[in-house]
Amino acid sequence: MNKITLAGAAVLTVALGVYAFTRFTPQTASVEEAAPAEGAPMVAVTLPDTLSPEASMGKRAFDVVCADCHGENAAGKIGFAPPLIHKIYEPSHHGDMAFQMAAANGVRAHHWKFGDMPPQPEVTRADVSSIIAYIREVQRANGIN
Repeated sequence: MNKITLAGAAVLTVALGVYAFTRFTPQTASVEEAAPAEGAPMVAVTLPDTLSPEASMGKRAFDVVCADCHGENAAGKIGFAPPLIHKIYEPSHHGDMAFQMAAANGVRAHHWKFGDMPPQPEVTRADVSSIIAYIREVQRANGIN
């Protein structure tokens, strides 16, 4: 083969490769389409079929005090606060006392980049105990023990 034939074959091979790559490679969404909106839930949460009476009270307290930042059903909110229905908050890593201390004293950001959580003086220790019961029951429904 001469040099012109080899060059033509190389160009054809590259062109076919580019065509095949663009034709058969799935196209990804643009960054704007792929990025969830600020305030969107961070995780999908499965709710238990029923809640105990204490967890039901905790859900009501959570909805009033915590949901604005931590999202509906503690699913987190992009740009606001993390999901509490997450392995990081399982009882062996963040025990119940960690929730009590967070509400009473606030928390320095350490697992997530949302900034510090301020103290929640309007919520009592009893309220937090009920909120913990709610969080733990929802965690168990999502395989977090």
